[in-house]
Amino acid sequence: MVFRKKMPTFALIMRRTERYQLVLDHFRKDKPEVNTELTFGSNFQLLVAVVLSAQCTDKRVNQVTPALFHRYPDARSMAEAEPEDVLEYVSSVSYPNSKALHLVQLSRMLMERYDGEVPGDMDQLLQLPGVGRKTANVMQAVAFGRSAMAVDTHVFRVSHRLGLVPPTANTPLKVERELMKHIPEDDVPRAHHWLLLHGRYVCTSRKPHCQRCPFATFCPYGTKEAKLR
Repeated sequence: MVFRKKMPTFALIMRRTERYQLVLDHFRKDKPEVNTELTFGSNFQLLVAVVLSAQCTDKRVNQVTPALFHRYPDARSMAEAEPEDVLEYVSSVSYPNSKALHLVQLSRMLMERYDGEVPGDMDQLLQLPGVGRKTANVMQAVAFGRSAMAVDTHVFRVSHRLGLVPPTANTPLKVERELMKHIPEDDVPRAHHWLLLHGRYVCTSRKPHCQRCPFATFCPYGTKEAKLR
């Protein structure tokens, strides 16, 4: 006879506000200082790295950016390049052709409109080629220290598994709005990295490491998995 572990009742009935409190209290204590794992030396280099990181690992991006930034350290130098020139440096990342084109195009736009500087305004960031809402939010939070929540695949997955957002939050924008409603403004820039890193190293996509998750006792996904074992 196989005995299945019963799901704790409180994992089902816990209020969402209580979940946020437990998750945030843990991260505040465990990782009070946290930042992106991307390597960069300026706002422009951060923007380039984040564009390259779309559907690609930070580890891979950090392998290609040293040579890329040595050759093209700023918007001015990259604006003078052709996409095929940049492609030589980024060929090992995902979607290299489109990313090389976007990097040259956004560099030229930065020179034409902002004297080579990365704008801090959300709408202006979104006008840059290759920059979507997630990238713009990363720039807002990391480069400018603003209360912005970037939702990538890790943040999206962890938010749902921990029960921080309802099932109806089925798009990154909906998840972003739910998280912004519940996370204190001062915590928001760090919370993106907290959830992202938790998804990258603990709550992984295919095989989450529930046995070493600090939230296992109240995580709806983790307790559901335990019940099936």
